Amino acid sequence: MTESSINRLLDAMDALEDGIYIVGEDLVVEYMNKTMVDLFGEGIGKKCYEVINKKDSRCPWCCHKEVFEAGVKRNSEVYIPHVDRTFNLVDLPVANKDGSRSLLAIYRDITQSKKQAADLKSSEENYKRLFETADCGVFISSKRGRFLDVNPALLKMLGYTDKKEFLALDLATELYLDPEDRRRYQRILEKQGSVIDYEVEWKKKDGSLVQILVTSNVRYNSEGEVEGYEGILVDQTERKRIENKMREALDFLDKIIHCSPNAIMAADLKGNVIIWNNGAEKILGYKAEDVVGKMKITEIYPDGLAYQVMRMLRSDDYGGKGILSSYPLLFKRRDGGDVEGNLSASILYDEDGKEIASVGILVDIGERLAIERTLSETRQQLLHSEKLAAMGRLTSQIAHELNNPLFGIMNTLELMKTEIPPTNKRRKLLDMSLSEIERLADMLKKMLTFSKPDQEDKIEININMALEDILMFYEKRFRENSVKIKTFFTPHPGVVLASRDQLRQVFINIISNAMDAMPDGGTLSLSTEIRNNNTMDITITDTGIGIEEENLEKIFESFFTTKKDIVKGVGLGLSVCYGFINDLGGDIQVQSKPDEGATFIISLPLYQKTDG
Repeated sequence: MTESSINRLLDAMDALEDGIYIVGEDLVVEYMNKTMVDLFGEGIGKKCYEVINKKDSRCPWCCHKEVFEAGVKRNSEVYIPHVDRTFNLVDLPVANKDGSRSLLAIYRDITQSKKQAADLKSSEENYKRLFETADCGVFISSKRGRFLDVNPALLKMLGYTDKKEFLALDLATELYLDPEDRRRYQRILEKQGSVIDYEVEWKKKDGSLVQILVTSNVRYNSEGEVEGYEGILVDQTERKRIENKMREALDFLDKIIHCSPNAIMAADLKGNVIIWNNGAEKILGYKAEDVVGKMKITEIYPDGLAYQVMRMLRSDDYGGKGILSSYPLLFKRRDGGDVEGNLSASILYDEDGKEIASVGILVDIGERLAIERTLSETRQQLLHSEKLAAMGRLTSQIAHELNNPLFGIMNTLELMKTEIPPTNKRRKLLDMSLSEIERLADMLKKMLTFSKPDQEDKIEININMALEDILMFYEKRFRENSVKIKTFFTPHPGVVLASRDQLRQVFINIISNAMDAMPDGGTLSLSTEIRNNNTMDITITDTGIGIEEENLEKIFESFFTTKKDIVKGVGLGLSVCYGFINDLGGDIQVQSKPDEGATFIISLPLYQKTDG
């Protein structure tokens, strides 16, 4: 054989899906094809058992001695644990030209086929077990009207013990109450290919009747012709009986509960509404004729609450299993209005202890809750008054202690002013610092009469200039906190009539809050705009952490704060700001979402000068 022929042979062996290797009489591997290398790794020059079984001794299935001595092929099935595969192993003797002998082994992977065979056997066993143990009747019948096979449940359902006797029955005449039902069933089944819950009456062995639901399919032969039918049979006699008892019970309950002022609702285990009294009509706005048998209870309960109520009913933690003693609930009326109620519910059981329905009673407690809320608001107002009184007492105690160092600082700043020329930029910053100290001293006085309207004189103020002064004052802090400033000021802002210190306090408070909301830096945008020729809108927007939705309506309340550090504030800042702006006939609005920053819009009436 030429070298090229040998190479082609080796290439062909490498292309095989079976693993192939050759060993000498000393069990040293002389050749491995690609599949074998992929399975067990390169092993030429090593002992075959070191490569195949990763052991230091011969494989338990090794038969090379018998192959060499007898010179015959050996076939065996081998499972190799370390690769978790099963192989069909063929060992063949090979005579070499030099008189020596080698062994050629072929490993065919049969793992998948073994698994498929096992799965098939398991499926057959499962099918047989299902057929034999199913609670409903299972059958295979011929087109001519004989059962070919049935399960024990079907024999029991119809009162038979001898399967052979049962298979000999003529379906149309000996089982069907009306033979025409059999022919009608066949016509429908062969036309549609299957039927689901076909209702029919059959005769039991003792002659009594049984209500049957049939679900079945057509069986076809290899030519596509109908050869019979297969399916399941369900005895619905008990279900019919329960339905009748339920109907009687419901009729009785309807008479009892029809006049109840509370909403009484009931649903079967599928969620279908079966009771809806006058109280439910009045409280929830749904008419009984629009609900009973037409709506699910899940459509009336708030989202997902019907399932939660059923879970609680089946728990022992809410009044005992099967009972929900009391549960506060917010219902939606049909017209969209809210109904604040208290729900009590229970599960109805049949005489065997099986669940058959659930019933709930909803008491409208809206009026009572409104009274309780009014009382709560009154208590909160009293508490608020107590806080204000406590704040007044506190400020009166500390005002004297703070005034002394403040006046010392003011005097120092006044002395420093004499050393700096008026034209120097530092002089302007010094003036602003002195003004802030004076404002702080004035604030201490005002805190003693915090709840009284401010009587400070108002002057004409250019809002643009006021904002620019504050931005210059904060310039260093902006740089240190990586806060970028964007301004969009209207070129002709007009003037507002207000207290300069109060406005500066409003702007400084909102800007300080914005910086606190951007601990890692961000962008602070300020804009002014004239609206309707008589209103100035000042918009301050940050890119900070934002405000939670539930806090948006509380941020202007006294003593409300979201700051954890008590040094940073006690919740008076925005409350004071709102009071200042409100006294000027203006308004403050806030727009915010968590992690999307906050926008404060301050609206102030423009000062309209009058002649004379």
